[in-house]
Amino acid sequence: MPLEFIIAGLGNPGPRYDRTRHNLGFRVVEALAAARRGRWSEPARKARTAKVRLGGGHGLLVEPLTYMNLSADALAPILFEESLPPSRMLIVCDDIALPLGQIRLRASGTDGGHNGLKSIIERLNTLDFPRLRMGCGPVPPRVDAAEFVLAEFLPEEEATVDAMITESVACCESWAFDGIGKAMSKFNAKKAPPED
Repeated sequence: MPLEFIIAGLGNPGPRYDRTRHNLGFRVVEALAAARRGRWSEPARKARTAKVRLGGGHGLLVEPLTYMNLSADALAPILFEESLPPSRMLIVCDDIALPLGQIRLRASGTDGGHNGLKSIIERLNTLDFPRLRMGCGPVPPRVDAAEFVLAEFLPEEEATVDAMITESVACCESWAFDGIGKAMSKFNAKKAPPED
């Protein structure tokens, strides 16, 4: 069966990075694979992949194994081999510009300082691919942003992280089932500020 979509979670390979802020994308596609009974293949083509069925279509979950700033080295060949346009590849990644727990789905956009998105934009020569950004900010004062994203979440943050991963999995499913317009309307709604 031909593939109809790709959902790629961005991160860095290896146990050193498993629980870091930069690996939120990996955690989402792994949770999606578990929910949809996707079986991960042995690493090949600079990536780990799992086939899933969503929204009546067949899709591929991808974890690039190239390290973040070379994500496109894994993703571009898969996209081309499967003859899919960039609009059918959803990128899931962390974002320090969004507060922890908030997610934002967009049909296109700049890299926003994210090296994984920068790699994909440069390789595909387009801004027009959907991306689901997961908030892991803000960066504390006097803390280097690169160090911050490569650090693990604090124990008191993990419940919020788990809830955000669950919401992100649902957003990915909605993107595949309903299309990006409906998914954006559902998941980009502003959350009410907490009461004092």
